[in-house]
Amino acid sequence: MNETDERCAEAIRWLRYAAEDLELGERYVADATVAPRYACWQFQQAAEKALKAALALEGIGFSYNTHDLDALCDLMPDSWFLGEERPGLSELTQWAVESRYPGEWAEPTAEDSRRAGADARLTFSLVDSEFRRRGVAT
Repeated sequence: MNETDERCAEAIRWLRYAAEDLELGERYVADATVAPRYACWQFQQAAEKALKAALALEGIGFSYNTHDLDALCDLMPDSWFLGEERPGLSELTQWAVESRYPGEWAEPTAEDSRRAGADARLTFSLVDSEFRRRGVAT
C-alpha cells in the first residue's frame, strides 16, 4: 500500500468513527431516559472526527487532544468547504467539556441535543460529500 492509499484508509477510518458517534448520538436523542448531555457529547465527537478525517485525507497533522472544532477547521486548506459554512462548530465545541463535567454552566437540554445533532449531521455530510467528490469511497 502506498502513502496515498494509507492516508485514504486512515481518513476513511476516522470518518467511520464519526458516523458511529453520530448514530449513537441519534439513539441517545431518541431515548427519553438518556440525559441530553450524552447526545451533545457524541455529536461533538462526531463532528470532531469528521473534521479530523478531512485533515487525515489531506495529510495535515493535528493533535488528538484538540477538541476545538474551529481550530481544526482553521487547519483545512482553502479547497475545502467548511471555511465559509462552519455549521455551529463553536456551539458544538462547548460540549467537549460542558456535557461531560459539572460546572458553572447550565445542563444541556433536549433542544441543545437536537441543535448539536443538526450541526454534527451537517458537518459530517459536508465532509462525506467532499470525500465522494474526490473519489474516496466511504
